[in-house]
Amino acid sequence: MTFPGTRLRRVAAGLGTACLLAAGPVAAGPAVADPAPARGAITTPVTAPVTEGATVVPVQTTGPADKRFNLVVMGDGYTAEEMGDFRADVDKHLNVLWSVEPFASYRSYINVWAVEVPSPDSGVDCDPGLDAPVRDTPLNMGFWGGCNPDSVQRLLTVDSRRAAALADLVPGTSGANRQVVALAHSDTYGGAGGSYATASGGNALSSLITPHEIGHSLGKLQDEYDYYARGVPGGTYSGPEPSSVHHTLLTERQMRDQRAKWWRWLGEESEAGGVIGRFEGGMYSTKGVWRPSAHSLMKTLGYAFDQVEREVMVQAISAKVNLVQGHTPNAAPVGADRTVWVDTLHPVGGELDVRWLLDGRLLTTGNARTLDLRSLDLSPGRHTLTATVSDPTPFVRDPAVRGSAALTRTVVWTVDTELTTPRDGVEAAFTGHTPTEAPVGARSVVHADTTHPAHRTPAVRWSLDGRAVANPGNDRDLDLRSLRITPGTHTLTARIPGSDAVLRWTVDARPATASYELSPPSRTIARPGRPVEYVYDGEFTMRLTARDDRPGVVVSQFRVDGDGWYTYYGWPTDADAPFRFSPSGTVIDGLVYGKLGRSRAVPWDDATPDYGTHTVEYRTIDAAGNVGAAKKFLVTLVKPGS
Repeated sequence: MTFPGTRLRRVAAGLGTACLLAAGPVAAGPAVADPAPARGAITTPVTAPVTEGATVVPVQTTGPADKRFNLVVMGDGYTAEEMGDFRADVDKHLNVLWSVEPFASYRSYINVWAVEVPSPDSGVDCDPGLDAPVRDTPLNMGFWGGCNPDSVQRLLTVDSRRAAALADLVPGTSGANRQVVALAHSDTYGGAGGSYATASGGNALSSLITPHEIGHSLGKLQDEYDYYARGVPGGTYSGPEPSSVHHTLLTERQMRDQRAKWWRWLGEESEAGGVIGRFEGGMYSTKGVWRPSAHSLMKTLGYAFDQVEREVMVQAISAKVNLVQGHTPNAAPVGADRTVWVDTLHPVGGELDVRWLLDGRLLTTGNARTLDLRSLDLSPGRHTLTATVSDPTPFVRDPAVRGSAALTRTVVWTVDTELTTPRDGVEAAFTGHTPTEAPVGARSVVHADTTHPAHRTPAVRWSLDGRAVANPGNDRDLDLRSLRITPGTHTLTARIPGSDAVLRWTVDARPATASYELSPPSRTIARPGRPVEYVYDGEFTMRLTARDDRPGVVVSQFRVDGDGWYTYYGWPTDADAPFRFSPSGTVIDGLVYGKLGRSRAVPWDDATPDYGTHTVEYRTIDAAGNVGAAKKFLVTLVKPGS
């Protein structure tokens, strides 16, 4: 969340931490607005050199900017010779973002733009310490709250006016439809949240920050961790029932009886691990307030949004766009001798529903986007035709959310049988479609929209490797999951019969693979029908290495004993080092990492060692969105003296 400027001075004085400051298996920290006293956000004049020489590069284009949610990523401290590093950092941050729901399912609602602006100097100010040189960079980014000795090292700020000037270079975007992420050319961990999110581009942990920050700025989600100052328990919450949808004072029974907060999700297996229930701590308090999951992305970087947060984010992302992208004009009555159409958005994770009603009566249309009024044999006079477009995603259970403008849109026409529609001469052709430049994953929904002749409906026919595939109902979308595509590379084709219009995609149906490397065990046990077991009498390390036959950063994940999937990033103090497991975890700068067994995020969490045998699973998510099958091994931690 964003604090007013007066409270930001507390952060600068070291009494709090910026949202991005905690890493890995712990909460990030309070989101921070652009701190006026810090150099990184001072109101320096915006001069011509700030935008001169800057280049806007479309990284992902899913539609017109004014009809999409736009993620604008800009770099600072990357010289012209280092611009390749910036592009690699953007690629990594994005692939981590696309591995997190609901961004994975709704990435087709999002345009991504990179603003490349070469820096005179390499790096950013006060990196890694106050005695480091001040660099000449376009965005004046700097650690220590912009080189403020009363701040904290990890508070990485940006000149907000300069960032806005660069973001304004992207046509069709504004503060209402975009999120700015500024990446510093640095391997030091740091960042900040608020209207402008910042992160160090080269630190492996930083890519876990982007979804957390968008959770704050877009979804208005609150932090779930139980401290404000690092290493200091947050005390007991004493306020009223929080307005936050994912914090409460209610018991589970009260939530059910009152149908309040997350009552619809209680008892579900949490996407972040464990079960959706009632877990004490959140909003910077250790006691007296409860959250839905033991850990989630708003508490613990590296885990997923749980269902409660995910529902909020689906609504927030969808509210930035319109499910109906276009339709037959309805300002005046239309004739009954024509077709009527709606163009919709196309989530990667599923198809939207379109329901047609004539004078309040539901028509059988098979979810089609176009309706031929001639097939209805209308009685003379005027009729009311309605098309309702809705998102049936299982990510949403609240009827109020599902019925909101974010997830339901309606178009109404008056049909007059006395009117005659002139021939328009519109030829059948493809208009919008899933981008063909990059491979699509085998679990994606691919779409192809067409023109709209007034007197016919162009059909779309799909084939895979030259073989026609069935696609009943809405022929503009094809859910590749229904085809059960065999592993490998395939060619998907969409055609409009009777025309030369054709689209082709490469389908990547071969997930990336991962391998693990462990520190030497005291012994290894192999039993028929069981995963290999490694025995340790103390801490051990695990390195995950991902491989893919296509370009793009591959996200590796692991989980222990069936807990939530956790993004692998190396180790907090060294991104190239392996992850370290130990009986009670390792405390680094007031936070705890790598406790084997039950998770532990802060020093006051239960530190009881979990000896015995544990199951470690690992998997990959590649750039096309393919999720690799999980593999596993066993680790037995021997209690000293046994």
